[in-house]
Amino acid sequence: MLSPYLSSLVKRAAQDVKTIVLPEGEDERVLEAAYLAVQNNVAKPIILGKPDEIKAFFAKRGWSLDGIQIIEPEKSEHLQEYTNLLFELRKAKGMSQEDAAKTALNYNYFGTLMMKSGHADGMVSGANHSTADTVRPALQIIKSKNPAMGVSSFFIMVSNGEPFILSDCGLVIKPSEKELGDIAVTSALSAVMFGIEPKVAMLSYSTKGSGKGEDVDKVKAALALALETLKTEPYNKLNIQIDGELQADAALDMTVAKKKAPESHVAGKARVLIVPDLNTGNISYKLLQRLGGCEAYGPVLQGLNAPINDLSRGALVEDILGTIAITAIQAQNK
Repeated sequence: MLSPYLSSLVKRAAQDVKTIVLPEGEDERVLEAAYLAVQNNVAKPIILGKPDEIKAFFAKRGWSLDGIQIIEPEKSEHLQEYTNLLFELRKAKGMSQEDAAKTALNYNYFGTLMMKSGHADGMVSGANHSTADTVRPALQIIKSKNPAMGVSSFFIMVSNGEPFILSDCGLVIKPSEKELGDIAVTSALSAVMFGIEPKVAMLSYSTKGSGKGEDVDKVKAALALALETLKTEPYNKLNIQIDGELQADAALDMTVAKKKAPESHVAGKARVLIVPDLNTGNISYKLLQRLGGCEAYGPVLQGLNAPINDLSRGALVEDILGTIAITAIQAQNK
């Protein structure tokens, strides 16, 4: 049974069904999620893998493959087309035609090239691959929508039915002041896309000067840069509020907020939480998921020209289904 929040994602994705590539056809969780995606009208999945093995998996469970396309990249009629496309895109970086032919057979690259060619709207990978394996072809082929802002990631964390955005937990290891400010602004845009109030807290071990140190100064500087960005279009029309530096309790608990940051319009009401680095973000989301019982969807990439999203290698079937729905929603809003 789907959780209320996952059901809401499924309902939104079903409003305009998109084609989503799943490059990990060898993973049973991915195959089950693809089946559920069709049953719930979330997406039109394309599974990359061995047709005989995938058909056997579905037949053993008595599941229909209707609505699901299976492609074996090695035998695809578009393989040469994708190889040529990759070569043209990467030859300036030193890629040879031979290298392109080998690389196009990598399933993550193949899926990304499908998107670049207009044969798919989005891709979800990472059940059996590192984040780097998913992100590298995305950055090389799909590229950033706004190079000045870059690409980052976020998780949708659901606590007691309430969705929050936590960023960056999957991509930017140690963001600079500018990168941290950009992550805050980009995450606010993602919040707007997913119907989450864009009240953004830039987290720290300090609240409004209660602590000192370089890390606190960095968050303050990032906040100042983010606030400058909010003065420009289109951000100045979206009612985004960003504040910091805030400790997590001050960001989330109104009683604490009144004591620690009484003048803040974000403290106690934050729905978008910006962590100072990947170390903090990765630890935080896993603790929230495993000990706090939160649903966790992501890492979702933000800032790309088209949606490609990562999975935790510990992802559950429901997590994968949720990420497929999120990817479809992003494709609707591209």
